[in-house]
Amino acid sequence: GLTFKPNTDDMRDAPALDILPALQKLGAKIQAFDPEGEEAKHMLKDVDFKADAYEAAAGADVLVIITEWDQFRALDLDRIKLLMKTPTLVDLRNIYKPEDLRSRGFKYASIGRA
Repeated sequence: GLTFKPNTDDMRDAPALDILPALQKLGAKIQAFDPEGEEAKHMLKDVDFKADAYEAAAGADVLVIITEWDQFRALDLDRIKLLMKTPTLVDLRNIYKPEDLRSRGFKYASIGRA
């Protein structure tokens, strides 16, 4: 998710506007998905926009949750793990329980939690 908050296409002050360019400066190639992120396509350069979260996860080393869309809570995490090159998830919105992800074999990092 790239938008400022879920259930909107608003990109004003969206953390993704800072996070993605910073990752790109470090050499990251970005595949992204946002259910309403059409505006993001005009604001973020050199991003490979995908049709859904599964396409965005395919071949990825790291999956980063920036916006807490409800559909991300309902992802088939076993499928996500199989699609990823390295099952690592950075959850900037704490939508998952750390023990759930780790028990599935993910490396998991979140904000303010162990």
